Amino acid sequence: MSRIVPQGVDASTFNKALDELAAVVGKQWVFLDELPLSAYRDAYSPLADGEMLPSAAVAPDGVEQIQKILAVVNAYKIPVWTIGTGRNFAYGGPAPRKSGYVMLDLRRMNRVIEVNEKYGYALVEPGVSYMQLYRHLRQIRSKLWIDPAAPAWGGVMGNALEHGAGYTPYGDHFVMQCGMEVVLADGEVVRTGQGALAGSKHWQVTKHVAGPHFDGMFTQSNFGVVTKMGIWLMPEPPGYKPFMITYQKEEDLEAIFEVTRALKVNQIIPNAAVAVDLLWEASAKTTRRHYYDGKGPLPPSIRAKIAADHDLGMWNYYGALYGPPPVIENNWKVVEDALMSIPGAKVHFDRKNDPAWDYRVRLMRGEPNMTEFSIMNWIGGGGHINFSPISAPSGSEALAQYKLIKQRCNDHGFDYIGEFLVGWRDMHHILMIMYDRADETMRKSAYDLFGLLVDEAAEAGFGEYRTHLAFMDQIARTYKHNDGALWDLHHRLKDVLDPNGILSPGKQGIWPKAMRTTA
Repeated sequence: MSRIVPQGVDASTFNKALDELAAVVGKQWVFLDELPLSAYRDAYSPLADGEMLPSAAVAPDGVEQIQKILAVVNAYKIPVWTIGTGRNFAYGGPAPRKSGYVMLDLRRMNRVIEVNEKYGYALVEPGVSYMQLYRHLRQIRSKLWIDPAAPAWGGVMGNALEHGAGYTPYGDHFVMQCGMEVVLADGEVVRTGQGALAGSKHWQVTKHVAGPHFDGMFTQSNFGVVTKMGIWLMPEPPGYKPFMITYQKEEDLEAIFEVTRALKVNQIIPNAAVAVDLLWEASAKTTRRHYYDGKGPLPPSIRAKIAADHDLGMWNYYGALYGPPPVIENNWKVVEDALMSIPGAKVHFDRKNDPAWDYRVRLMRGEPNMTEFSIMNWIGGGGHINFSPISAPSGSEALAQYKLIKQRCNDHGFDYIGEFLVGWRDMHHILMIMYDRADETMRKSAYDLFGLLVDEAAEAGFGEYRTHLAFMDQIARTYKHNDGALWDLHHRLKDVLDPNGILSPGKQGIWPKAMRTTA
């Protein structure tokens, strides 16, 4: 049995609670030994070993079992950390916020409850992965597309609840969410939107209801356990035209997004337009040591050779057009005139034997795959953490962010490896800090770099939309308008909805009252 116990709970009390949990789900679904619990660790963490380790895990198979589990942990004041089926790598993995929490693992709840071809939606449980939903749609011969995040093993529900994004026109996953079923900390089951109407036939058709809209309150929070979620799916279009444009200079980033803004706001390019830097793109097909075995960031001459060898630009832009072929061709003329106006631009409609091109093309047509995970081979050692600030789709903001972040990466001995993704009126900047986790100095530098970037980005007016467990409190403190009124509101809600503080304490920097002075 694990020697870790939840804070403030003695071993005998904890053992009694575990026995009661086993009576709810069956002994085989309560995990206590080191081997099964190793699945709930962040294998790529920037923290030292021995931090954020679970005391146990319990895996229910439905809402009734969740209600009974919550009754047990409320009685003994035992904190649980809820996870679905995704790995959450780069953001803390499946680990708990603090050591000693019991994992509430929902992966057994993996049913695709409904697919509605006429109205274009699915209703899923938290254990449904992108690949599972994709295969289910193919099995029933559906003409609906999913919108997957890059790794196929990601959870449809979990990614939407974490404000994740994909690459088709349905890429803003929370926007495409419609209707939730939530178990509150006291066991009460709530359905949002039209699901609150007894016998409703329109739960997944409209978000609106008489009264407030609560769905967003259960994203990136610890106010309840989401057990069902509707997700809108894209009807298969009659045509699809993916493209890639390479740009030769780092400074082209400003012009790229000045041009992109109008194309996106007017939905000429309907999907997520992505500008991927040289090394992110190259890492899908080669490794750093193939070109350079020195320390610190790559010299410009090496970067130039990588670009030449793989026919890449300093920025590599992906987008796609969808719809009837005549509409696609008319829209392409607008896109071509705009994006090819930047000197040195080169367009590609096919790239033979290029895994990076292949996986982007598949993602933009709703096919989940695992190719992007191969970029972890760039450094070796597996360590990576994503820094994810948000901005407007502004060329000057993009370039300013890039220059600041690249300089800080170089100062700490890292290459800049990142991409910019434009939704509609927002731009995600994803920096992937890669390191060899076995190299203690490198791991510590990655941690220090991330903390510095949080504060400097906030000072420049950029907040993060998602983060690693280790930095949730620091990022929460950057949202400090009116003395942190927003997080004061979060805490007021937490105190009412979860007075015992059992649900994912510390999630996004939201702590129960008893833990606020020790967090």
